[in-house]
Amino acid sequence: MPKNTPSFDVVVVGAGHAGCEAAMAAARMGLRTALVTLKKELIAQMSCNPAVGGIAKGHLVREIDALGGIMGEVTDAVGIQFRLLNTSRGPAVWSPRAQCDKSQYRVKMREVLESQPGLEIVEAEVAGLILQHSAFGTEHSAVNAIGKEERADPSTSLRSAQDDNPKKEVVAGITLRDGSEIRAKAVIITTGTFLNGLIHCGEKTYPAGRSGEPPAVMLGESLKKLGLRGTRLKTGTPPRLDGRTIAWEKFQVQPGDADPTPFSFRTKKISQTQVPCYIATTTEETRRLIAENVHRSPMYSGQIKSVGPRYCPSIEDKIVKFPDKLTHQLFLEPEGLHTHEVYVNGMSTSLPVDVQEAMIKSIPGLENAVMLRPGYAIEYDAIDAQELDRTLAVKKFDGLYLAGQINGTSGYEEAACQGLMAGINAALKIKGEAPLVLDRTEAYIAILIDDLISKGTNEPYRMFTSRAEFRLHLRIDNADRRLTPYGRRIGLIDDAAWSDFEAKQERAAILTKILETERIPAGSALAEKYVSSANSTYAQWLRRPEAGIEELVLMLRERMPGYFERSVSRQSSLSEVSSFEFQVSKAEVSGDGCVVGAGAVKADQNYAAERHCATRVEQLSFIATSEKYIDPSTRLRLAQDDNSTEGDCATQARRAAESYDFSAAAHLRVSDIAASDEELPSVLPAFAILQAVGDGPSANALSAEVRNELKSVETEVKFAGYLLQQQRAIDRLKKAEQRNIPMWFDYSSVSGLSKEMNEKLERVRPKTIGHALGIPGVTPAAVSLINIFIEIQGRKHAALSR
Repeated sequence: MPKNTPSFDVVVVGAGHAGCEAAMAAARMGLRTALVTLKKELIAQMSCNPAVGGIAKGHLVREIDALGGIMGEVTDAVGIQFRLLNTSRGPAVWSPRAQCDKSQYRVKMREVLESQPGLEIVEAEVAGLILQHSAFGTEHSAVNAIGKEERADPSTSLRSAQDDNPKKEVVAGITLRDGSEIRAKAVIITTGTFLNGLIHCGEKTYPAGRSGEPPAVMLGESLKKLGLRGTRLKTGTPPRLDGRTIAWEKFQVQPGDADPTPFSFRTKKISQTQVPCYIATTTEETRRLIAENVHRSPMYSGQIKSVGPRYCPSIEDKIVKFPDKLTHQLFLEPEGLHTHEVYVNGMSTSLPVDVQEAMIKSIPGLENAVMLRPGYAIEYDAIDAQELDRTLAVKKFDGLYLAGQINGTSGYEEAACQGLMAGINAALKIKGEAPLVLDRTEAYIAILIDDLISKGTNEPYRMFTSRAEFRLHLRIDNADRRLTPYGRRIGLIDDAAWSDFEAKQERAAILTKILETERIPAGSALAEKYVSSANSTYAQWLRRPEAGIEELVLMLRERMPGYFERSVSRQSSLSEVSSFEFQVSKAEVSGDGCVVGAGAVKADQNYAAERHCATRVEQLSFIATSEKYIDPSTRLRLAQDDNSTEGDCATQARRAAESYDFSAAAHLRVSDIAASDEELPSVLPAFAILQAVGDGPSANALSAEVRNELKSVETEVKFAGYLLQQQRAIDRLKKAEQRNIPMWFDYSSVSGLSKEMNEKLERVRPKTIGHALGIPGVTPAAVSLINIFIEIQGRKHAALSR
């Protein structure tokens, strides 16, 4: 080794979402870690939509957090709109989503990384890997990085080493563009779309990892020479618009949740300023423009030959594949509080710039919109994930791990969870400890990894709740109960977080015991309302479809006053309150419990929900928080609706809407709203919190933390029968699947296996019967044969070993 060559335990290549999680995990587990990136300023860059979470993706972020990852906490710190999706359906599919401030996310993530002891960020371009023969200690570079003579030809030396000795090659570090080296016991590659990236915008193409950044050509060629099966994938992004040139009054407001649900179990409240997004719709003219120019799209001209994400289609894909659909929904989403840049969600495209501009102007409200950056498609190299084992280590080499889009996935969340698991397992291997391999019944993270390494993918893989066999067990609310003990064992959950976790489990146990043992008193309001529920336990009543724990808040306050103390300790400065809900605390309550003269109106995507006042005092207290605000366009709709709340609410809503300035000039002004002597940060007025309504905090206000804990217990109680049934099915499945398939097992000697099955089984080398069942094309009948031949070959193997 040359003198002054830096040496680390773990080197992570690439500082995207996967790289950040991998580096933090390894460093927090006590290993000296280097994170290598081209530019520190672009760490954790959100190259597409600056949003985290969504259907099933939100589950992944919750699981990352439960294990001790950082994506959830960073999102909570910089999220500017939070929404809990799918709440009209069952709790198994509820998923959080947050629109983030793009620049703040980068800054916050870099701050977290730079404050971590044992983690060093290195600015450099990686050219290749250092391979060391495991038997004799000879070394060779995996690529001729800059045209200099190598110590050995990579293709011949690698092949000859594998031929001469069955032991795997060891990755001993990386080489840089300038010819220097960094030594490491493990290398984790998380290069995203940078490997031989090629951008397409109409007929124009140019090499790039993403817009404005060079691709990783040398490293890409280096990995090809390792003999790993590769593939070529494609993804894309929509145009960005100047918010000052948008006629905001022409769009429907899409507000966030009134009291945001954080991603991290360690976040007690969301303190970031919250903003709305806006909903737009394409027109017949938009459709005509795309149809007439679709031949100029690289996707349809033959210019792009790789496969794109099926579940995130481009706008031209939508027009071609759904010709009967005349319009498509778009979402105008801000990229931050201090930028005019607006992301047009739903308009991903690689059409030429002139067509993109015409498409934008065909949408009412965007006639004068200025396009700051056009959309584009990008092709990049990926590795077949079937080359990996369940720890995300490359099977053919020792000490090499891959994570993120290089494995064929799409999205920040899918990348981050892989990075976390790769970082954890690399650290555990170096420490000589058993790897952390999760089961499909324990986490969506396990489902993603199992799908990738068992089945591979020919398109960018996206997580969905439908991929889970037992999704009622894999909810967002119980991710900590499922995974935090693992995080604690490996050293990613500190003492404070563990104490909070244990206290939460204790509170849930006490609350569940009250619900399971105490009975509804005869003559109580609840018994009179639900006649058949008299003398039933509260848990029995909760299992009714129409029952909700909201109606038990007053009772529970009497039984567990300490449980609710957290809900009234919140501060009420403007930067710490949520948008789009307003509440008047001094409410008059009629005889039937309906709030009159004042109330709470929750502005949501469901307009019906916006115009309902609370029907019970318990409901009012359950949704209320410190001090509420609502944007003017929603106020206008509330004020114009006959069912809107009466008196002051309607009057103030109308006045606020009538006085609101939607003009472009208004977007340049700073709001003069202040609260508690603190000025509102400078934000676009169309995205700003504008006017407070209310007299102060409600005494019965519940924080998101308390509310979410209550809903979690309610779910466990309400679905107890289903959960028990699923647990029995899980136990039966695990018993059958746990049988190991020995490494010496010879699939070619199993009569009845097709050639295709044989090839797949030999390539994947499943470790268990359950693993074999997950391989596409391997039938239950084939697995039964394997099960029988394990016994037959086992006897022969034992005889030969004597």
